[in-house]
Amino acid sequence: MSEGTMQRRAQRDQRDQRAKRLHRVLVCAAAVPVMLVAAGCSSDSGSGDSTDKAANAAASASASPSPTVEAAAYGKLPEPCKVLSKKTLKDLVPESKSGKEGKSDDISTRANCSWNSLDNNGVKGSQFRWLNVSMLRFESDVARGPADKLAQEYLEKQVQDAQASEGAKSTKSEPVPGTGDEATAVRYELKKKEGTFKQQTVVARVENVVVTIDYNGAGLAGDKSPSADDLAKDAKKAAKEAVAAVSEANGAGGGKASGAPSKSASKSPSQSASKDASDEPSGGASKSPSKKPASKS
Repeated sequence: MSEGTMQRRAQRDQRDQRAKRLHRVLVCAAAVPVMLVAAGCSSDSGSGDSTDKAANAAASASASPSPTVEAAAYGKLPEPCKVLSKKTLKDLVPESKSGKEGKSDDISTRANCSWNSLDNNGVKGSQFRWLNVSMLRFESDVARGPADKLAQEYLEKQVQDAQASEGAKSTKSEPVPGTGDEATAVRYELKKKEGTFKQQTVVARVENVVVTIDYNGAGLAGDKSPSADDLAKDAKKAAKEAVAAVSEANGAGGGKASGAPSKSASKSPSQSASKDASDEPSGGASKSPSKKPASKS
């Protein structure tokens, strides 16, 4: 092989090597921006997803409404010793001079008044009467429910307590139409050493207020017992007046006493069990008076 031929081959090999090196450089140079672009897209996509998720979470939180409950219809109670007319008091407790108001931590939530009457006829015997009016007002609570529902549950418990009174005989219950949104009367007899007491309990609800009338009578020292029907009629009359007084005190004009039920009226007390007495409104007020008939002092 001649020297010229060898030189040309060497030159050709050098060109081939330079071309290969240039090709590798160009391939690497082209790969770098592709990687950078891919990395950039990946970074932007992650950031966008995170931002979108945060925005969606915030929107969802703001769209979810806070728990609410319908406000109580009635915000106060009337003076307990003034809920009954003078005529009614004269008929039910004729010998009573004035009512005795019970103690309460908050009279806008809980109030009661009682009257005693003793018609003493000496050796001919005596007629005893005891009357008590109690009122309990409930407030709506997000956790426990609307006020009228709480009042309804309390009414049911009051009726059940009256029906289960210790020592009660000949217990009877009946609805009382035309008195608030719903009302039930419970009657029974209770024998004591002084005589046989005939107890009448009427529990009525108007909106978020429960009114309880306790009325009993007895013939003492040999006098005849009063008529249970007459006592029941008087107790129902007193309940209707007290319910009207509650409505009037709240600017409702006593409309609920006419018997037109509110939208909250539903099942009767005998149709379901009530909650525990802990459903009474807060405020630390003492419990309502005992349903046991008062005896001669």
